[in-house]
This record gives sequence, C-alpha cells and structure tokens, in this order.
Amino acid sequence: MAATSGIGLSAELTRAFSAAVETQNIRFIKVVIRNESLVPVTSVDVTGSLEEDLALLDSHLAENDPCYILARLDDPSSEWLLISYVPDSAKVRDKMLYASTRNSLSKSLGSTVFTDSLFATSKADVTPEGYAAHKRHQAAPQPLSAREQEMADIRAAERQAAGNVYEGSRARQNHLGDGKVGYKWTPEAEDAVKRLGHGEGNQVVVLQIELSTETLILHSSSEAQVNTLSSLIPASEPSFTLYAWSHSYSATKRDIIFIYSCPSASPIKYRMMYSSGALQIFREVKAFLETTPSFLLAPKKLETSDPSELTEQYFMQELGFSSGPVDDTHNSAMQRNAFARPRGPARRR
Repeated sequence: MAATSGIGLSAELTRAFSAAVETQNIRFIKVVIRNESLVPVTSVDVTGSLEEDLALLDSHLAENDPCYILARLDDPSSEWLLISYVPDSAKVRDKMLYASTRNSLSKSLGSTVFTDSLFATSKADVTPEGYAAHKRHQAAPQPLSAREQEMADIRAAERQAAGNVYEGSRARQNHLGDGKVGYKWTPEAEDAVKRLGHGEGNQVVVLQIELSTETLILHSSSEAQVNTLSSLIPASEPSFTLYAWSHSYSATKRDIIFIYSCPSASPIKYRMMYSSGALQIFREVKAFLETTPSFLLAPKKLETSDPSELTEQYFMQELGFSSGPVDDTHNSAMQRNAFARPRGPARRR
C-alpha cells in the first residue's frame, strides 16, 4: 500500500469544487500543494468539448512544477477526471509528495465522482492527442480477476446513477421532481432529516436502504457526541448518516454532515446499491434541509469504510476547519473572498 502524505484539503478547495459541481460551467481546476495543504490556484471555464478544452491547459502547466488538474468530463458532466501532472524534470521530493497525496485528494473530494485518472509526465500527455491515446489504452480489453470485475460492476452502477444526479437545478430527476428515478422515502426517514434543520445541539440520523422495496428507511435517530458517533453507525452494513455537529470552528457554529459508510465486509449487492445512490441521496437530503429554518448542510460528502475513524479531528481535517475558535466576521469575509474571480474591465459609457 502506498504511503500517504497527510496533506488535506483547504477550505478554499472544498468550496471551489462544490461550486464547480453545482454550476457545471467549470472545465478545469488547477490544484497545488502549498503550506502542507491542497489549494486551488486557477480555474478554466467550459468552452467546448473536453478534448478541445485540453488545448487551453498548456499555459497553466509549468515545465518543472507538478500539480493536479480536476477535469470535468463531457458525458456525463457529473463525472470528473483526475490528472496528476508530475514532469520528469520535477524535483524528486516534489514527485514523491504529489504521488503520495493523489489518493487522498480524490477520496476527500468524493471517490465516486472521479471515474478516471491520467498520469502525465510532460505537457504532451495533457493534450487532445495525449488524452485520445489514454482513452484507447483504457478501452483495450484487459483480463479481470474476480475482485476487479466486482469493482468494475460497482463503478458501472455508480456511473449510471451519477448521470441522474448532477444535471443542474432545472433537471434534477428524482422523487422530489418528476419521480422518474430515485429511492422512495418512508415518512419517518424524511421527518427525521427535516428535524435536524429545526433542532439544536449534536444529533445523529442513520438511514438505510431496504433492498426489497428500494426504500430509504430510518435506522435510528438520537443525540450523540462526536466521541460516541461511531458506535451508532452499523459496523457491517452500509448506511447514510447525517450528523448535526455543534462546534466553534466556523461561523455557522453548527453543520450537518452527510456521511456515506460502506464497510469492506459488506455484501457486494449492498455495496452496489448504496454506492450508486449516494450522490443522489445527498442531493435529496439537501433539498429536504433547504425547507428548514437553518440550512447548514456541509458542502462536502464524507465517505468511510471504517466508522471508528469519524472523530472530531477527522471532521476538522475533512471540512477544512482550523483548530481554534473562528471569529464570525472574519470567517464570513474569507468565505466571500475565497477563490473569487477577478473583476472584469469597466464598461465604457
């Protein structure tokens, strides 16, 4: 197993990627490691197809400096390609640092969103021709082990479901819209989610899918401190957990965190069902909470295969919180200014 660097996402990157997923007008986000954190340094809008837009990347890539490029795919546009650009001429230390951080980047932003990855050692690898060669290699038939076939089936289910999720606010096709796709919700499950938006303090709601009816049901609902949260999440079956966490690390003082838990020992049928529905259910939860007085759903969806790792320190790292209390006014200003686009030229009168 490759070693990890321990470098996490910055709050700016979390917000930038969440906004890009929602608006769908961003083609590329360039990410670098700076001050032991992953930060966005520039973005490029969608102007044509992915192959056409790749020609725009040349000016954003340095000859000797590694970076990551988060690239939106065309079909479906809810999926992303993670490009690891590590030139042969880069410093050995930088090569090792970017190699050991790549998996952490994709996992932290949501592993189900990144359905492809490309390793580039020169600018030529990140061109329309280089990407075409990558796709030909991907399409070439390869013998799969039983385990690899299992994972391929899971990814196929995820891609099918993801096509129904990030389609923009005008075409969100689930049971909250035209009813064509999506899981049914029991009234108890829906009410439990909405109560989180009305309540105060630390509360947890655990949801599970009833496979026979493809219905989302309420597993449990209770008050819970961070240090007892993991004991309330099923250890051998997948689940979706919503944790309303009161804290002093951001101006909101209370965030509702969406957690997709899928233990490694879960049956394959369960894993496929849950992984293919995770993104869609996250959006449905968001829609429910938007109807409540305090809509505080954290923009980043957390994923884990081991509920015991869900600690206060884990939440702080994954959500980009600092270790000390945050001044409300300063934090609000930072959120408004982070990753802001430069102003355009003034209009002539």
